[in-house]
Amino acid sequence: MSSSTKYVDPAFQGVGQKVGTEIWRIENFQPVPLPKSDYGKFYSGDTYIILQTTSGKGGAYLYDIHFWIGKESSQDESGTAAIKTVELDSILGGRAVQHRELQGFESDKLLSYFKPCIIPLEGGFASGFRKPEEEKFETRLYVCRGKRVVRMKQVPFARSSLNHDDVFILDTEKKIYQFNGANSNIQERAKALEVVQYLKDTYHEGKCDVAIIDDGNLQAESDSGEFWVLFGGFAPIGKKIISEDDVVLETTPSRLYSIVDGQLKLEEGTLSKAMLENNKCYLLDCGAEIFIWVGRVTQVDERKAASKVAEDFIISQNRPKTTRITQVIQGYETHSYKSNFESWPVGTATGTSGGEEGRGKVAALLKQQGIDIKGLSKGSPLNDEVPPLLEGGGKLEVWCINSSAKSPVPKEEIGKFYSGDCYIVLYTYHSGEKKEDYFLTCWMGNDSIQDDQMMASQLANTMWSSLKERPVQGCIFQGKEPPQFIALFQPMVVLKGGISSGYKEFIAEKNLNDETYTSDGIALMQVSGASVHNNKAVQVDAVATSLSSTDCFILQSGNSLFVWNGSSSNFEQQQWAARIAEFLKPGVALKHVKEGTESSAFWFALGGKQSYTSKKIKQDIVRDPHLYTFSFKKGLINVNEVFNYSQDDLLTEDMLLFDTHAEVFVWIGHSVDSNEKQNAFDIGQKYIELAVPLEGLSPHAPLYKITEGNEPCFFTTYFSWDPAKAMVCFMVLELYLVSFLFE
Repeated sequence: MSSSTKYVDPAFQGVGQKVGTEIWRIENFQPVPLPKSDYGKFYSGDTYIILQTTSGKGGAYLYDIHFWIGKESSQDESGTAAIKTVELDSILGGRAVQHRELQGFESDKLLSYFKPCIIPLEGGFASGFRKPEEEKFETRLYVCRGKRVVRMKQVPFARSSLNHDDVFILDTEKKIYQFNGANSNIQERAKALEVVQYLKDTYHEGKCDVAIIDDGNLQAESDSGEFWVLFGGFAPIGKKIISEDDVVLETTPSRLYSIVDGQLKLEEGTLSKAMLENNKCYLLDCGAEIFIWVGRVTQVDERKAASKVAEDFIISQNRPKTTRITQVIQGYETHSYKSNFESWPVGTATGTSGGEEGRGKVAALLKQQGIDIKGLSKGSPLNDEVPPLLEGGGKLEVWCINSSAKSPVPKEEIGKFYSGDCYIVLYTYHSGEKKEDYFLTCWMGNDSIQDDQMMASQLANTMWSSLKERPVQGCIFQGKEPPQFIALFQPMVVLKGGISSGYKEFIAEKNLNDETYTSDGIALMQVSGASVHNNKAVQVDAVATSLSSTDCFILQSGNSLFVWNGSSSNFEQQQWAARIAEFLKPGVALKHVKEGTESSAFWFALGGKQSYTSKKIKQDIVRDPHLYTFSFKKGLINVNEVFNYSQDDLLTEDMLLFDTHAEVFVWIGHSVDSNEKQNAFDIGQKYIELAVPLEGLSPHAPLYKITEGNEPCFFTTYFSWDPAKAMVCFMVLELYLVSFLFE
């Protein structure tokens, strides 16, 4: 780094050491820490720097730096904020994502830090602040927009500011009024009510009155009369006037420029990650947003210059001043940046802890529950930690797909899955005091034919509809079985071949050998996992090279049954292996074999002794979960992240995507159109196709659709979930709808 990085501004001493928000205001061209009591208040004459620190995958800190520019702040102040942002990033190791934020056009990510909203205020440091006791209360009128993050804008206190399409808040000294435009969104009304409560608690010490005024309600009410008197008496209000605030900037085809000595050079060809060199900076023009990509080995001065190039680019291209600028560092690119490239091969991000590997979904679940996983060593066993599983004691039914029908699997055979077949599993259970809940899923074998897969999905959809759309419906592929699925079967065994007519016809047409498991042939089963949620046996090739010192194996040779215990296997695995052997061949005497003590008969059944591995297979990297809204443009899915998500973001009129990287959920609100509900799996599959090249998601990740009010424990564990809240929110929205009918 250059010499400019040696100086650390005193205001930035010790930053980024804890999760949360830190804010500085630019005063006399220096960053000054803002008191916590002023967080959320932004003066239009000022410029601010906001640092958000979060605990990412594996416990490493992740940083977002936003510099907020008030509409009346000076160019010098905004320039200072931009420079100080780069300096702050340097102190944090040069890996923060940087965002330029303009008043009134803030990003959803920034707004998500301040619940329920940012309060825009007139004035600023340069014009002088009055002490609270010197201030006279000023009546303010705000327009309040947004279903998840609220955008508050102060507008002139005049009737002409009102319209039928928006929600307004009039904050007076004695009472706060919420005016609901006749055409306003129900969710915006609910969010505005949260803002009203916030204003009451923050600026009125919780002591003022609150009134809701409904546009078009001409009944004589004292609150309504008081409201209109403040505007000089009741009179019709006009239509909404479109302003620059309402103009949505268009996203254009992405163009990549390299930045060399402050000049831009267009990079030709299809955008790919390989085009980005780690000793350069690049500008990615997406129309509505400009990205600066910074290579890992670039200097601080180069990064500052790149930010200036982006500002000049907006001016030279006559772009709206509201065009967003975001700077990302190599290895910490955001989804919105990567989505502009055809693919984004997954690599190891700079600064990523190696200890995050092998912890799997359990660690992710622990993290969501607020448990610090940084203290877990690489070798820490997680088998004792059981992820959320479905309530036991339910009714388990399994069907195998056979042509155009489903055949019940006999009770004694439940738990056996053939890789050439497809199955439907229905588990009926009770969670708490609720009525019956359902877990309905298809299981697709790796060697199953497409016709059987389609038939399984079709029949499962019919079952979902017949059960009034209440079941959690899933699609699970062999090898990607989640804990709550495996735990239903005690034990679960995946066998070679298939027993369905479709599979038999397929191998006959292709002249393939039928390797379907038989109870009197030679077969080798690998037993992995040692707990109820991960104990699974899979038939592998019956050769010595299939063995592994870390697992247990069951070798079937005619009437002989060996249980081979690898030298690194544990006692629990060995117990499961014996149990699975009894499940496969009840009553047959077992021959227990420790690694290194094998008989000639054992090696003969495997075709002779050969070398095999002693290394444990690496688990998937732990990833943070993400909630997305989505839309379609020209048949392609486009997703937008809901930052700092909570249960409140699951809105009843929406469908949302939730990606844990281990599983993908399509959440369906009560008020979603029935035809759209039927497309849930198609939407989820399109998202998976998008995330495979960009995020390294498995193309066979488990996919579920879940309906509002029927969320299972393995979904709600990622939220601070309140079952009562979901019911209350639905009832409130129902009351709103009823009130509309009677207006």
